[in-house]
Amino acid sequence: MVVRQSRGWSYSLVSWLILLLCLITTTHASLGDRLPEFRDCVSICIEQNCGRGNAVIPVYLRLLFWTCPSNCDHTCQHIITDQRVARDPPMLDPVVQYHGKWPFLRILGVQEPCSVLFSLLNLLAHRRGMSQVKELIPARYPLRKYYVFFGYVGMASWVFSMIFHTRDFNATEKLDYFAAGASVLYGLYYTPIRIFRLDQRKPPVKATLLRLWTLICASMYVAHISYLTLWRWDYTYNMAANVAVGVVQNILWSWFSVKRYQKLKKPWAAWPGMIVAWIVLAMSLELLDFAPVRGLLDAHSLWHLGTVGPTIWWYNFLVRDAQQDIAGERLKA
Repeated sequence: MVVRQSRGWSYSLVSWLILLLCLITTTHASLGDRLPEFRDCVSICIEQNCGRGNAVIPVYLRLLFWTCPSNCDHTCQHIITDQRVARDPPMLDPVVQYHGKWPFLRILGVQEPCSVLFSLLNLLAHRRGMSQVKELIPARYPLRKYYVFFGYVGMASWVFSMIFHTRDFNATEKLDYFAAGASVLYGLYYTPIRIFRLDQRKPPVKATLLRLWTLICASMYVAHISYLTLWRWDYTYNMAANVAVGVVQNILWSWFSVKRYQKLKKPWAAWPGMIVAWIVLAMSLELLDFAPVRGLLDAHSLWHLGTVGPTIWWYNFLVRDAQQDIAGERLKA
């Protein structure tokens, strides 16, 4: 019965994530960009204020690479938004996107303050978890190095997320996407290593499988980056690739969770399945895509907030699982 439920959960997970992929779209040409009043506002602002270059904007904005034209663009987004919100009779959708983004309130030059803050919380969660792994799992444990590297990859991905949400440029966007892709793919990489214990020396075929799996994953990442960089920058493909990789590892961990719980009868053994469920629910926030509350809190930033708890929980599982594994080896000895 438990195995059947696990299979049903896996099929539901795949269906749900496919639906999510179909509904999430990324655009960089938005309704706000095409509003005549917005274009006029930007044109007038640049003409009246940018004659002396960037000297007219504060230093703290220039430190984050704001220019006079980009500052005019940001200012006009809020001017037009305020006008649309105050219109009588009220408009059905007064707040619209500009350049594929909502008009966020800027704090000290930071474009999306809540996304930056929640990315920082994720970074700290990985840092805390990696410290737990180093402190509580002996260095001789063969899976420890994979968990430590998972922490480094996770921290790097959230650093680039903070940079991108601080200032959205072509380069920062690519770095964010590449780092996120590396994080997701590394998650898939170490999943079968743990579940099928490819790190063990016996039987010898496991070492061969580990080398082959490492080569496959490295090749997949190089091919992914090469396609996006050299062939076509494709948002739909990038999302599909990440969802596909995420689906596979989530199914594997859900299956492992059921098997592990059946064997150990300990609540923590079921944590991976629960964490997967949490992540799926958090991802559903991306479907909402509502205008930011008070100009700060939108669905995407809440998705970042929603991943902090599962990250902390996940490291707790890795430590518990390793300790159980070590204890089992001692009993065999």
